[in-house]
Amino acid sequence: MYPFLRMSKELARARRMPPLGLFDTHVSHHICWPWDLDPWVELNNGRTLTLFDLGRLPLGLRTGIHEHLKARGWGLTVAGSSVRYRRRVTMFSRLTTHSRCLGWDARFLYTEQSMWKGEECTSQVLIRSAIISKTGMVSPAELAKAAGVSPKSPALPDWVQAWIAADATRPWPPQR
Repeated sequence: MYPFLRMSKELARARRMPPLGLFDTHVSHHICWPWDLDPWVELNNGRTLTLFDLGRLPLGLRTGIHEHLKARGWGLTVAGSSVRYRRRVTMFSRLTTHSRCLGWDARFLYTEQSMWKGEECTSQVLIRSAIISKTGMVSPAELAKAAGVSPKSPALPDWVQAWIAADATRPWPPQR
């Protein structure tokens, strides 16, 4: 089940924090609880993505993105991701997540997040998000204009551009 109480706590905390610029980093803190574990008694890979959600949602709130989406009847959905899992996270580990917007292309918004246990990075995710409306996808440049920033994205890092290019070669729909 989705951790709605944890989400509510993170959003309430974010409302009390100062606003962020679109490309600033939101830092959130989490604990790996027993219900976050997999059969190998470490943080479940799916729950890792959920904890990243709990960093991205407050980022959107603090940057004002949620306000602009809501005012226009738009939504934001994950349209792709690339995750690196590098270190085990065990029960009661204290984690710090860093979340920041990297930029956008003609169709998608790109967010990078990393999860840390002390000074050690345990995982990192690149999230590709689509802005959606009742009539279809909305260009991220339109959201940027609504937010009062340049509709031209800063250059995406080389590794992000390489992932976009590699993902574009992947067949869709996949073969059965």
